Amino acid sequence: MIIWQYAALIGIGFAGGIAVGSGFVAFITVLDIVPRLAQWSKTPHRIHAYEYAIVAGAVTATWLDLRGWSFDGPIWLTAVVGLLAGCFIGLLAAALTEVINVLPILAKRLAMQDALLHLLMAMALGKVAGSLFQWLVFHL
Repeated sequence: MIIWQYAALIGIGFAGGIAVGSGFVAFITVLDIVPRLAQWSKTPHRIHAYEYAIVAGAVTATWLDLRGWSFDGPIWLTAVVGLLAGCFIGLLAAALTEVINVLPILAKRLAMQDALLHLLMAMALGKVAGSLFQWLVFHL
């Protein structure tokens, strides 16, 4: 491969990374996850630590994905990682749901205003069960 082709690939990859990273940061910012997490955990003085943790996790996961790394650890460790990943995805889904105000509209249309808490718990437990199934049972 000619050097200008390598340069073009590096440029395209870098531009794609900037676009995806910017989208991820915008998504996290719009959902207001970091300030809410600091408020909920009563640790507003650690807000920069949360931001660094999100960036470090995204960079590490991207690097591991690009290197083709796979994890074949013990099942208990896989369960812990799956639980933490499920918590992160659940946090994103809950924040997104809160922002777009879907659940009150859904509960009103289905005449389930009294069962809104049960609907939320069913969604959260379903997400946790699905994540555990994917990490513990479903292997490609």
